[in-house]
Amino acid sequence: MEQIRTLEQLVESLKGAPARRLAVAAGHDEHTIQAAARAAREGIAQVTLVGDGRRIASLCARFGVDAELFTIVDEANETRAGAVARDMVREGNADVLMKGLIGTETYMRLILDKELGLLPRGAVLTHVTVLDVPAYQATHGKLLLVSDVAIIPAPDVATKVTIVAYAVAAAHSFGIAEPKVALLAASEKVSERMPATADAAIIAKMAERGQIKGALVDGPLALDVALSPEACATKGLRSAVAGDADVLIFPNIETGNAFYKSATILGGARLAAVVVGASAPCVLTSRADSEESKFFSIAMGCRLVV
Repeated sequence: MEQIRTLEQLVESLKGAPARRLAVAAGHDEHTIQAAARAAREGIAQVTLVGDGRRIASLCARFGVDAELFTIVDEANETRAGAVARDMVREGNADVLMKGLIGTETYMRLILDKELGLLPRGAVLTHVTVLDVPAYQATHGKLLLVSDVAIIPAPDVATKVTIVAYAVAAAHSFGIAEPKVALLAASEKVSERMPATADAAIIAKMAERGQIKGALVDGPLALDVALSPEACATKGLRSAVAGDADVLIFPNIETGNAFYKSATILGGARLAAVVVGASAPCVLTSRADSEESKFFSIAMGCRLVV
């Protein structure tokens, strides 16, 4: 498979393949309906909107969306709508779950429900974002995968290894045969005063010994040397990963979230984002996210279906 280097190529890679079945929890908001309609029109998803039928019909009329693009399940209560959409995935009637106008806590609680949820025993939920950053496209001509920016506040070493594994699997699905994974910290030097540097060094050693497969993994690496060959040359750093990362793994959620928002707000990055680790990809976007972000996130969810 050829490497997917832009979000447009992500969409093109899905065309001609069987459309994935998308179940939207509380699918009665403007941007979700527009994104889902675009996915249906482009043939990448068969969409079921579970939500307030009157609001869905009104929004479709208001924004010129053909309601016939969707299967609509009328359920005005957001929690019940989320449960219906979740159960479609659990029962094998949908391939991808998507958050609509439902609170994130409610959405995640439905996924994590011990009896009826989508999390396999012993698995961990994490969040993988694909960023199409203009500056990185100009210098490297490729996408950047990052994790975790939204779910796990302070992962320990074992959890970071799991995050790496999920991110590597996502990179493979984008046609990156041997992704370069940078374990980020504030410095390349291991210091007991910065636990993230020790965590990164342990994980890099695990990869060196074959405990993490399918990727080149190195750390600790500061952000500049992870992304810039010039920074590597200046610092005299040699690494198979540094200066050309495909994947960034953050030491904690504060770092990841700040980078994610800086890349989008200040750096003009476009994005796709999906929760992984459940039995199916779960699209998790903000209520404030654009139609475009939600559409690309649907495409990413469809791409990650096993």
